Amino acid sequence: MTTVRLLRAHDYRRMAWKNGGGITTEIARSPGDGDFDWRISIAEIAEDGDFSIFPGVDRELMLLDGGGVELLVGSDAAVALTQRYQKHVFPGEAPVSCHLLDGPTRDFNVMIRRGRVTAELLARPLVGAQLLFPAAATSWIVHVAQGHVAVNNRDDIPRVEAGETLLIDFAQSGGAPLVLNGGGELVLVKLTHTG
Repeated sequence: MTTVRLLRAHDYRRMAWKNGGGITTEIARSPGDGDFDWRISIAEIAEDGDFSIFPGVDRELMLLDGGGVELLVGSDAAVALTQRYQKHVFPGEAPVSCHLLDGPTRDFNVMIRRGRVTAELLARPLVGAQLLFPAAATSWIVHVAQGHVAVNNRDDIPRVEAGETLLIDFAQSGGAPLVLNGGGELVLVKLTHTG
């Protein structure tokens, strides 16, 4: 059984950063309360500053909009994200400081609990059909960055517009793929439950 749920903007949770340097819009997390196994969000970074510490969590940040950011993670060399959909992976327990290169940015964030979940973060243009093949213990987050998406053979799911998200859970492997049609740009996260 494949479960598909549409998350609209009013389903998201908006919250200020602890240090006041930005706003986070939480799209989804599992489980819903307490420590998460995974968390998907979009951050609006308004000024230079430090990221929060998340021990035992692996993080990935992807630039959505704006003039870019420079990340300094621990003692590693600085990493600049200047192109739309450019991304970087880093451990949540590392001290991270962020420097804005040319004004505020919006950034897509994936956080996963190490040892419980693995994640693959992708950005794809949607021209025609996008197929998602069922795999056991796998979930997909499909965020419509631009354009729109329709789910084939699912009359219960209305057209998904820019800024909205599909949460797809596959209970088992095999069977027909889930087919997405439309036009625009998608940010996809493949979550595989390992623990």
